[in-house]
Amino acid sequence: MQVSQEELYSIFLKNLVISTDSRQIVPGSIFFALKGDNFDGNQYAQRAIDSGAACAVIDDPAFENNKTLLVENVLISLQQLALFHRNKFNIPVVAITGSNGKTTTKELVNTVLCQRYNVTATIGNLNNHIGVPLTLLRINDQTEIAVIEMGANHEYEIDGLCRIAEPTHGLITNIGKAHLGGFGGYEGVIRAKSELYNWLRENKMKAFVNADNPLLMGLSGGIERILYGTAQGFFVAGKIIENTSNLELDWVTAYEIHEIKTNLVGDYNFENVMAAICLGVYFEVESNNILSAISNYVPSNSRSQAVKTARNSIVLDAYNANPTSMQLAIKNFRQAKSMHKMVILGDMLELGDESLSEHLGISRILEESDFEKVVLVGPDFMQVAGSKFTCFANSEMAYQWLAEQHITGFSILVKGSRGIRMEKVLDAL
Repeated sequence: MQVSQEELYSIFLKNLVISTDSRQIVPGSIFFALKGDNFDGNQYAQRAIDSGAACAVIDDPAFENNKTLLVENVLISLQQLALFHRNKFNIPVVAITGSNGKTTTKELVNTVLCQRYNVTATIGNLNNHIGVPLTLLRINDQTEIAVIEMGANHEYEIDGLCRIAEPTHGLITNIGKAHLGGFGGYEGVIRAKSELYNWLRENKMKAFVNADNPLLMGLSGGIERILYGTAQGFFVAGKIIENTSNLELDWVTAYEIHEIKTNLVGDYNFENVMAAICLGVYFEVESNNILSAISNYVPSNSRSQAVKTARNSIVLDAYNANPTSMQLAIKNFRQAKSMHKMVILGDMLELGDESLSEHLGISRILEESDFEKVVLVGPDFMQVAGSKFTCFANSEMAYQWLAEQHITGFSILVKGSRGIRMEKVLDAL
């Protein structure tokens, strides 16, 4: 017999922790037996119970016993449970999406808001149809604001996540050429990311918008907007002071001017920092606390990290890559104050039919640059630039070659899509 949503929620309130991996069970948690392309979680329900789960939510009666809860669809039940739980709390829920910088922006926003509030935020980049519900289910009676990162590689995913999270506020960092294969081209990306604005507009909610971005300004029409950017008169305005090493900027509200030095590299992080400042000011975090939070924030997980080795200075931005972020990274690195500059770039994945042309475009930008050394990694870069630069099929081969070169005294940009695993080359530098 299937359990109702109310019964499932009552059980959740007695346990509060959700597990989705039978190998990493939290004792007393509820195990949701999710399905994947190559596995059926129902088959691991008993293992989860034996490992300490209080019960397991399944959708296959063949695995039913006295510690299982039968539902029609485990994933849908998880999402409905998250929505049901979210609606028990009358708090701001801030949704953040975008092609580039959404995780960094989410981390900065979380860091700033935590100066005043108890915040429940997305951990890492758990930003999909499973990660968003899991984040919502961590909201508790102490939570004062929730910050929810939303990712997508197909149309209608953001719309679906909005219907689960029901955000009161939203922010799109930017819209660039990411996941082109799944979206069917750049126009598909625009439509997909706009789904957050559509939700906010239809439900009369608010958006934080980078007013320097004409595309975002056009798409966000009809929404109550809190604007940030470089022009005076916005809710928060700022400008870059220094970006050849760590990013420094000043920001201005109607009453105050502040200067801030970050641990981030790249002028492309300016808009991420400004977004966090804007949310901090809007939610009335003290200015000194905003300054302290952003100044002390240190990026991790290969996102705009400044890494110093015994021989070289490295900008490690190897968590993800798409044509837009790659161009911005190269443009910024051109401005680096160094006599010896080297770039090591990995393929950009999930670009579909446009992949080769986009890699060729990056190759041409590199040809026009003055980098002393260029190393490209991955089959697409090899195909379009193999005769122009030093190229390798994978990061292991690149590592072996770099280890033999004993590169010393260089500033080095390392960037590529996560699947290329460009961080592997670090030990050779």
